Amino acid sequence: MKTFLAKKETAPKPQWYVIDAEGQVLGRVAVKIANILRGRNKPIYTPHVDTGDFVVVVNAEKVVLTGRKEEQKQYMFYSGYVGGESHRSVPDMRKRNPAYIIHHAVKGMLPKNRLARQMLTKLKVYRGAEHPHAAQNPQPVV
Repeated sequence: MKTFLAKKETAPKPQWYVIDAEGQVLGRVAVKIANILRGRNKPIYTPHVDTGDFVVVVNAEKVVLTGRKEEQKQYMFYSGYVGGESHRSVPDMRKRNPAYIIHHAVKGMLPKNRLARQMLTKLKVYRGAEHPHAAQNPQPVV
C-alpha cells in the first residue's frame, strides 16, 4: 500500500469553523485553531500542502490565561531603531487589540515558513461575539 500525499490541485474546498473563546484557556484554544488551520483534523493531512480550513474566533477579549500570566506576561515590540523596544502587558493588549493575543499564540504554534504564513491568513479573530462571515455558514467547533 502506498502512502497518500495530498496535492494542491486535489485538496478539497476549505470549510469554515467558528470558535467561541469566551472562558477558554489561551493555549488550549490556540492548539485547536492551529490544528484546524494546518488540516491536522483531516485524514488527508499532508505537511507540505495547505489542506486546512478557515477559522473564525469570536470573543477574543474573554480568553483566559492561567497562573500569573495575566500580570506577568509581556508582549515585546521593536520599531527597528536603537532603543526602540517597547513592552505591553496582557491587560493593555486586551484593551488595545485583543485579537492580537490569540493571533500571536496561534502564530507561535505554526511552522516558520511560507506555507504557515499563508495558513495564518485563514484565521479571522474578532473582539466581540459578532463576525461578518455568516454567509460562509461556519460550523461551531466543540
